[in-house]
Amino acid sequence: MTTSNYRIEKDSMGELQVPANALYAAQTQRAVENFPVSGIPLPGAFIRAVALVKQSAAKVNMGLGLLDETIGVAIVDAAQDIVDGVYLEHFPIDVFQTGSGTSTNMNANEVIATLASQRCGKLVSANDHVNMSQSSNDTIPSAIHVSAALATNEDLIPALEHLQATIAYKARALEDVVKTGRTHLMDAMPIRMSQELDGWAQQIGYGVERLRASLPRIYRLAQGGTAVGTGINAHPEFATQIADVLSEATGLPFKPNASFFESLSCQDAAVELSGQLKTIAVSLMKIANDLRWMNSGPLAGLGEIELPALQPGSSIMPGKVNPVIPEAACMVAAQVIGNDTTITLAGQSGIFQLNVMLPVIAYNLLQSIELLANVSRLLADKSIAGFTVCEDNLNRALALNPILVTALNPIIGYAKAAEIAKNAYKTKRPVVDMAMEMTGMSKAELERLLDPAKLTEGGIQE
Repeated sequence: MTTSNYRIEKDSMGELQVPANALYAAQTQRAVENFPVSGIPLPGAFIRAVALVKQSAAKVNMGLGLLDETIGVAIVDAAQDIVDGVYLEHFPIDVFQTGSGTSTNMNANEVIATLASQRCGKLVSANDHVNMSQSSNDTIPSAIHVSAALATNEDLIPALEHLQATIAYKARALEDVVKTGRTHLMDAMPIRMSQELDGWAQQIGYGVERLRASLPRIYRLAQGGTAVGTGINAHPEFATQIADVLSEATGLPFKPNASFFESLSCQDAAVELSGQLKTIAVSLMKIANDLRWMNSGPLAGLGEIELPALQPGSSIMPGKVNPVIPEAACMVAAQVIGNDTTITLAGQSGIFQLNVMLPVIAYNLLQSIELLANVSRLLADKSIAGFTVCEDNLNRALALNPILVTALNPIIGYAKAAEIAKNAYKTKRPVVDMAMEMTGMSKAELERLLDPAKLTEGGIQE
C-alpha cells in the first residue's frame, strides 16, 4: 500500500498499515493478513447476529450504569446499521481463521467503535466499550445460536411449510389418479398418486417438527459466560438481561444457558440442529429422485409425469428437456449432508473450556439453512405445483401389471397366484385374462376383485 491509501493503526502487538477507508483497525488487518485461505467471509446473517449481540450488550451495560450513555447510544446506533446489512464489506476475514472466532469478534468491535466514534464525537474503544461484559468465547457461540434461530424461523420453516402445502394441494388434485406402485424399482401393487404425495408431505412435516424440537437448545445462549464460563468481568444480571433484550429484538425466546461451561466448551446444540437439517436434506433427495424417475423418458422411461419445461436440456441434442430443479435439489441435499459431516467433526473440537472450530460451524450451519430454504421453494413452485400426469401411460401399465393378482392370494393361494403372474409376464397379457383361464373365475368377478382403484384402499377383497 502507498502512503496515500493506508493509515497506521496500533494494537497490543504494535503498529501496522490498514487501508485508509477501512472502518476496522489493527486486529482485523492482522487477521486479513494471517488467513488468506479461501476468500470466503462469514455470512452476512452471522455478522448481523454479532452486531445484534453488541447492540444488546450496550443497552444492558447502559441500564446497569456501566457504560456512558452517549457512547452507549452511539454503539447501539452503529450496530443497528450492521444489523440492517450496511457496511458488511468491512468484514473481510476468512471463515478459516482462529477457532474461537476472536478475529471476527474484534472485527465487529472495531467497525462499531469507528462508527460510534464518528457519531458521538468521543473516542469509543473496541475493547473497553463495544466488548464490555463480553468475550469472543461467549459472543461467537451466542451469535451462532441467534443467527441460526433467526434463519430457521424466518426462512427455513416457512419454506418447508410452503413445500408441504404445495405437495398437499397437488395430492388433493390427484386423488383419483391410480398408478403402478414400485418397490425395488419393480412393479408392485397399485397406489393412488395422492397417497404417494402424501408420503412426501409427511416427510416434510416431520422435518418441521424436528426443527422445532431442536430449537429450545438453540435458544439457550452462552452470553454472560465470558472467557471460560465463570462470567468474569460481567455483571451478575448481564446474562439474563441480554437474553431479554435479544428476545425483545427478535421475538424469539432466548434465555441464558443453564451452564455456561456447556455452551462455551461444546456446540452440541448446533450439531443437533445440523442433524435435523441433514434429515430434511435426505427427505428432499428422496422426493427429488422420485420426481426424476416419474418424469423419465418421455419415451424410454417411466413417463408418468411431465415436469414444467424450464430450459433447453442439451447443447447438442435439440428438444431435450431435463429435470433441472430436482437435480438442483439433489445437489443441495449432498452439500447439506457434507456440511453436517463438517459440523459434526467441528463439534468434536471442544477442548476443555472452548470449542475451537466455531467459524466453520457458523458458516456451514447457515449455508445449510439457506440452501434448504431456497431449494424447497423452488421444488414447490417450479416442479411440484406445475407437473402434469400422463394418465394414458399409467393406465397402460396398470392393465398389464400381473402383481394385481396379489389380491387373489386369500382366494386361490400364493402359489397359484404366482403361477398366474409368471404366465401373464411371459405372455404380456392382462392379468384378468390369464386369471380367468387358470382359475375358471368369471371376468366380471375378476375385474371387481382386481380393480386397481379399489386395491389402493387396502384390506381383503371380497
